[in-house]
Amino acid sequence: MTSLKESMKKDLLEFEKIINYSFKNKELLQIALTHSSFANEHKCFLYNERLEFLGDSVLGLVVSDYIFNVKKNFPEGKLTKIRATVVCEESLSKVAKQINIGSYLFLGKGEKISGGRNRISILADAIEAVIAAIYIDGGYECAKEFILFYLRDTIHNTIDGNIFRDYKTILQEIIQSKNEKLTYKLVDEKGPDHNKEFEMQVRSGGDVLGEGKGKNKKEAEKEAAKNALIKMGQL
Repeated sequence: MTSLKESMKKDLLEFEKIINYSFKNKELLQIALTHSSFANEHKCFLYNERLEFLGDSVLGLVVSDYIFNVKKNFPEGKLTKIRATVVCEESLSKVAKQINIGSYLFLGKGEKISGGRNRISILADAIEAVIAAIYIDGGYECAKEFILFYLRDTIHNTIDGNIFRDYKTILQEIIQSKNEKLTYKLVDEKGPDHNKEFEMQVRSGGDVLGEGKGKNKKEAEKEAAKNALIKMGQL
């Protein structure tokens, strides 16, 4: 920590109070909150991508273990759908905003200017990195306590069907569990620039799983994923 500026140390200590966890190795938290853009500007700093990788797995294990034991009568497919919804970017970004993690991220100047502190992908990645940092620093039980403190309500709301459905993530998890890949293809685009309609297909291998329409490609992809899940009997 000797290389950290005093302002950075202060930020880390404030963040520890927010999450109610004190790191034995403060550098782990520093890395978890450091975006690659900051590391590129300050050549000597590590950044959080490797921790994101580990945190994603720890998160998946904790959520899987919890719903497996809470819902002993649920089949594999339903457990997979619940987990996919709970661990998706939207869910993690809500946790990120709850603990105001964006204010504590170390970002490069360009990333700050472009709104990086509020970007869903950056926030979700940072949550995964913090989970990994806690796991390394304090072990599985500490990571589990952190995850369930912030996501237990989301898990139960998802089980009860009272939360958003991230259809693309759910479909992705199901297809990946079969060691297959998903692709989305634009098949039609019509209308004037101010009122476009897009039609997308979601495919696995050579098969069309579903089609969807929307005012933009992202909306059409979500609709295609939803229709694919309906055809598969998953909704």
